[in-house]
Amino acid sequence: MPLTRTVHGLDTHGLDTLDAPGPGAAAAAADPVDANPVDVERLRQRVDGALTGFLDRRQATLESISPRLLPVAATLRDFLLDGGKRLRPAFCYWGWRGAGGGADEEGVVAAAAALELLQAGALVHDDLIDRSDTRRGLPSVHRRLQSLHAAEGWRGDGARYGEAGAVLLGDMLLMWSDELLGDCGLDREAVRRAKPLFDLMRTEVMAGQYLDVLEPAACGEDANSEDANSADPIERARTVIHYKSAKYTIERPLQIGGLLAGADPALVAAYGAFGLPLGEAFQLRDDLLGVYGDPAVTGKPAGDDLREGKRTLLVAEALATCGGADARLLDELLGAPGLGAREVSMLRSAITRSGAPDRVEARITALLHEALTALDDAPILAPAARRVLHRLAAAATARRY
Repeated sequence: MPLTRTVHGLDTHGLDTLDAPGPGAAAAAADPVDANPVDVERLRQRVDGALTGFLDRRQATLESISPRLLPVAATLRDFLLDGGKRLRPAFCYWGWRGAGGGADEEGVVAAAAALELLQAGALVHDDLIDRSDTRRGLPSVHRRLQSLHAAEGWRGDGARYGEAGAVLLGDMLLMWSDELLGDCGLDREAVRRAKPLFDLMRTEVMAGQYLDVLEPAACGEDANSEDANSADPIERARTVIHYKSAKYTIERPLQIGGLLAGADPALVAAYGAFGLPLGEAFQLRDDLLGVYGDPAVTGKPAGDDLREGKRTLLVAEALATCGGADARLLDELLGAPGLGAREVSMLRSAITRSGAPDRVEARITALLHEALTALDDAPILAPAARRVLHRLAAAATARRY
């Protein structure tokens, strides 16, 4: 079965492979999940159902404020429900199951859906920061609002209207994520256990996002800092990965799901030992796709990360070893205004010549091994959860270019 599938133009990052039983399935046929192999689409539908019900309630609230807010509600609904891998909800749900939570509990599905609201808010802001025109092959939210402005023939600057609206709608999604977690339907004690980590995760991702914005602006300007790692671009890139992506994508969702089910400290720590290296590997794979990916798979123009000037670990590795001419090329062209296809190709070639892609691939392999070793040692209560987490790990890091 292939590791890549496209749904409505969206790469599911191989998550369809979870529909198939793994190598250990026959040996554990007594497990009801193995008797009926995991249906990823079913979990996706449950999460989408929780999101739809929440959006229905919030649409009624917005309409009661003013009918002029109905296009806002429609924009948010389309953005949330037009695709998405639902990776964070999946890790949250299986973190719950691994801690002994029940398969049919809809409250944990709603709690997991709160992570998707948080993700959507972060993406709305991320696309605005990066000036990205598309997300998942469709217009980003600020571009959708700009198009609405043009279609209605409103006055003023349509681009400015779209940007202002995206800030506000991203904020609204971030607020709603908190509401949905609090009203997920699980008992108050379960939510109380998980809420501090949920709050910490939100701080971490915003801090990581800021560091990502800071890096190209202040690159090389903090060499005299007291922080020994600040002068090392590779370590700075890893710090961004950890806080902007790795913790927020895998480690924290797993731990939040576990805490909702009452996981003990040993399992919460084990989820961290598995989730952090896997999250870093996932982001490194995404960084490679940002330079070498097929737009039909990624849903974004080829070389977008290069146009945006992202100082990823891939770029840091390239700069650490490339020759003088290529180093100057990277420094001058990364994030340059109006970067065209020719310049993107030149940057891509310079990165390839440096050997950085091979080193990043080797790091992905090592991180995946570290994560799976931790998973094998984790005190997970449900064997099915361990098997599905193995498959999620393989799917999240699979090579797709």
